[in-house]
Amino acid sequence: MWQWQTWSGLPYLTCDLLADWQHGFFTRQFAPRNPQDLTPILAAGASTHRLKQVHGNVILTPAEIESTTDLEVETGHALADGLLTARTQQAVWVASADCNPILIANRQTGNVAAVHAGWRGTSLNIATLAVKRLLVGADSIADIIVAIGPAIAGEVYQVTTQVGLEVCRSIAPNPPSGDLEADIASLLSLSNSPLLPDAQAGRVRLDVRRVNQLQLEQLGVDPQQIAIAPHCTYQEPEYFFSYRREKLKQVQWSGIVSN
Repeated sequence: MWQWQTWSGLPYLTCDLLADWQHGFFTRQFAPRNPQDLTPILAAGASTHRLKQVHGNVILTPAEIESTTDLEVETGHALADGLLTARTQQAVWVASADCNPILIANRQTGNVAAVHAGWRGTSLNIATLAVKRLLVGADSIADIIVAIGPAIAGEVYQVTTQVGLEVCRSIAPNPPSGDLEADIASLLSLSNSPLLPDAQAGRVRLDVRRVNQLQLEQLGVDPQQIAIAPHCTYQEPEYFFSYRREKLKQVQWSGIVSN
């Protein structure tokens, strides 16, 4: 389902589910190119749109970017974590260096979304909010397809138990009881849980990709409409930057172009 492509000898990933859209999950080899440089690789002539990501759940269209006053002072980029197209030939981009880059498409309308979903954005249900916006004026959630790109894998992503509970709250079978240890134990006992035990007290391992998948499935997206890249940014330094590994602010970009 995931394929390596090359441009001028440089590798990037595509997902078969998104074969009808020009898209790519780009690697560290493309640094320091930015979305303006990368868009022509996917679709010459498409307009380019990006954000200043802030680990929230605000999603904007290019038109909404033009009208917002919530901007980064230095660059003028809008402060948000999701982009949604409203017409053809719009390329939307997100950056990641362990967080989940999620590309979403609507087969009926041809519109797409690019979402930056770290643990904070995931706890705020940013991916499901993007799907809901893509469904405005559309017929069926069966037209939604989702590709979750390379991100840090759950087996190496250690977080506090409080963070683990906050992120998994939306997919927990029962409301939090107020007993942190009991709530964590309940989540660990789930079949194919997004939480894994950790040897250090007060810590767990968190699979953020799995949480996003479960949130989307709870919304009604069929599992066959969701693809998760089998690549970990932390464990594959030859292809990906990882903030957790390197403690440097370096990113790879992921983008998709509306039909």
